[in-house]
Amino acid sequence: MASTKYKNIYLTDYVTLGGPLERESHLKNFDFVMDDYYYGEKTFEQAEIKMQGEVIDKILKKNALKNSDVSLLVGGDLNNQIAITSYNAKNYNFPFLGVYSACATFVESLIVASNFVNSLGYRKILTITSSHNLTAEKQFRYPIEYGAPKPHTATFTTTGAVATLVSKKESKIKIESSTIGTPVDMGISDANHMGAVMAPAAASTLMMHLQELNRSADYYDLILTGDLGCVGKKILEDYLETNHNIKLKKYLDAGCELFLDSQETYAGGSGPACLPLVLFNKILTTKKYKKILIIATGALHSVALVNQAKPIPAIAHALSLEVL
Repeated sequence: MASTKYKNIYLTDYVTLGGPLERESHLKNFDFVMDDYYYGEKTFEQAEIKMQGEVIDKILKKNALKNSDVSLLVGGDLNNQIAITSYNAKNYNFPFLGVYSACATFVESLIVASNFVNSLGYRKILTITSSHNLTAEKQFRYPIEYGAPKPHTATFTTTGAVATLVSKKESKIKIESSTIGTPVDMGISDANHMGAVMAPAAASTLMMHLQELNRSADYYDLILTGDLGCVGKKILEDYLETNHNIKLKKYLDAGCELFLDSQETYAGGSGPACLPLVLFNKILTTKKYKKILIIATGALHSVALVNQAKPIPAIAHALSLEVL
């Protein structure tokens, strides 16, 4: 069984950082914001390292935690061999588990943390994830200096970083259950159509979550997918209605909810930071949702395999939150 229910596991705290475009978007109340993509550093990669470090330091300070108080650090990013997270991990004396599910890394990190607290008695676990538009563009597509055109199906990688603290200390956000996704490959090889690549994985994980926990989609006040974008969101809705006779009534996609239309971000936002920034800096600020299912989506590809015209597998992981 891929789903797990938890007893008294909480998302005790979180810290968010938003990039230059994100600070002008629908989102509010960041702990940190960036004026530009360099963030005072010489390269975009060094800027992303700084982004992660700032949110980790802030969450430690907010909760009066010494390094010895942290049982484990779990996290990842989009850079080769999750280099950004590893470079940060070496600065702290924490046990460290690096994880990677592309843009689903945020929820994967929370699932790992929740299971360690729930079953192994770990007391306080930090999770970290980030994405930077220009490090991702350089790695997966083209440096922006090329000025390469993009189709309307493309998404715009979110710039941001998020740290969370998971523990048994009661807070307003309870982690109720999770579902680990199964990789799905529908034979799509278009790296500029991530919504189509990931939508079937989101459907697979949603159906598994509902079936294994004996729930309907209406159990939740909101189902929030990670970064399908507005094109992928429509694909998921059509897929579920056609194949499972489910018409989602209370459903949003973080990629569609982040940026303003005037910001011209193609089909919307993407990246590991997209879902948590929208969750913490938009959805939870409304105070209207009590039961939220977040489904993070990730494309498990590499530049080498895309250039060899190989199809792109995808993954989605789900986490059920109760806002108390």
